[in-house]
Amino acid sequence: MDFIFGTLATDDLKLIHHRTYHSGLQHAHRITPQDPQPDDPITLTVWLGPDIAADRVVCYYTRDGSQPQGARGLATNGETLSFEHVDTFWDTLRWGYIDVWRTTLPPQPEGTVIRYRIGARCGEDGAEYFADWPDVKRAAEEAATAFFRDEPLPPFIPDPQSDGNVFTLHIDRFTPPQWARHAVIYHIFVDRFYPGDGHQWLPAKALNEYHGGTLWGVRDKLDYIAELGATCIWLSPTFVCASYHGYDVIDYKRTNPQLGGDDALRALIEAAHARGIRVLLDLACNHISDQHPIFQEALHNPQSPYHDWFIWDDSPLGYRAFFGVKQMPEVNLQHPAAREWFIDIGRYWLREFAVDGYRLDHANGPGPDFWGDFRAACRAENPDCFVFGEVVDAPEHLRAYIGRLDGNLDFITSDMLRRTFGYRSVQQAAMERFLERHFSYFPSDYLLPTFLDNHDMDRFLFIAGGDKDALKQAAAYQMQLPNPPIIYYGTEVGLSQAVSGREGMGLEQGRLPMLWGDDQDADLLAFYKRIIRNRQA
Repeated sequence: MDFIFGTLATDDLKLIHHRTYHSGLQHAHRITPQDPQPDDPITLTVWLGPDIAADRVVCYYTRDGSQPQGARGLATNGETLSFEHVDTFWDTLRWGYIDVWRTTLPPQPEGTVIRYRIGARCGEDGAEYFADWPDVKRAAEEAATAFFRDEPLPPFIPDPQSDGNVFTLHIDRFTPPQWARHAVIYHIFVDRFYPGDGHQWLPAKALNEYHGGTLWGVRDKLDYIAELGATCIWLSPTFVCASYHGYDVIDYKRTNPQLGGDDALRALIEAAHARGIRVLLDLACNHISDQHPIFQEALHNPQSPYHDWFIWDDSPLGYRAFFGVKQMPEVNLQHPAAREWFIDIGRYWLREFAVDGYRLDHANGPGPDFWGDFRAACRAENPDCFVFGEVVDAPEHLRAYIGRLDGNLDFITSDMLRRTFGYRSVQQAAMERFLERHFSYFPSDYLLPTFLDNHDMDRFLFIAGGDKDALKQAAAYQMQLPNPPIIYYGTEVGLSQAVSGREGMGLEQGRLPMLWGDDQDADLLAFYKRIIRNRQA
């Protein structure tokens, strides 16, 4: 098996995921239409699992962007709407009946920001439950963490009742920028790409150490990128961080000196724009480094204004972290101040460095509601920016991001391309039938960039057993698909790896230094240039 879908990697994990989604009170962003336009009525749907009873379901909502407040059917800030019970269905995997309730929010003019909570209770004295409860993301991450550590899977027990989520809808007419629809994106892991003219790789002794790639090096290779045919580059995280990979950020408003600092990033963006190449940053809003000053203050001072920016619990760490990794505490983006802090970071790099947008790491952590606010702020700063996420989830849950993001990385298509051309476990006709349905499942204004491999999986050439014809077949097929293609650095010149990421240094196996000069496969590179040229034509 490939290991693209971490929280859905096995049937047992899929079952936990499914049962959690069919428990408690789940809204899961079930709205119609999925991307409400001005003056559209908006239908909200919730499911009540077999573990709770309710005879009243209420929506507490505001239309001015403020936080809705209320309980037991009475609003203290905003308005209320009652849901009606409309259906009941049997779910075999949950082994129980699911009740379906609906209500409709009135049409709103363009620019309206709706925020709402959904509560359900039984009788006047019954406890009130707020959607989305239980926390599906938390249950899935805990199960996946146990699986990848070869520990027993946790039993399926819904979390204690919580305050639920505040859901957000922006009534707007945003669509992806035109340039993004036609982009060919080159994905660069900065530390592994190129040290810069006149510089050598660092004498790294392990794959999890800095190897010496810099932003100056990316600038020096822009002619190579342009000749390949790429029109956009996606940089791995460039912020001050605690590790070579950059996903544990210590300072979000400075560029890592190890990569060349702010001067190198400015020079790269200026040189890229001069060649007509866009530049995307990789931004993680789900978690920060445990060395970040904000977290350190919150950790050591319960009275700190930052204390509620994090979720404290009775786990061995004492706080919620990204898949239980101590060094990556999660940020509580239901907290308004924490939310605004990250939104300001998004504005900053668009305004001060003229970046062209963001690839958003683990976007399912913050969830659709945060990204609606984030994209609106980014669009206000740069109406032509491209904002897309990394959401590793089933297609039905990817649709929750329609109208909140410009799109999401297409892990579903990546999986099919790898299984068809790499592992040879799926017939091409079956893949094509699957992809036809897959692309019809999403609107054309929701972009799904495709890729054959990335920094979190084994390289395509490795899973294909070194068969470069298989890689050519997969790449040629990718270039004919409707969404923007992404090329992971080195795939176009035959870069592979020695062992699977499940052995040795794990994910680092797919992050080896770029091949240059005579080490490159010239025939493969020429082939890539040709199929990209054909796509652009």
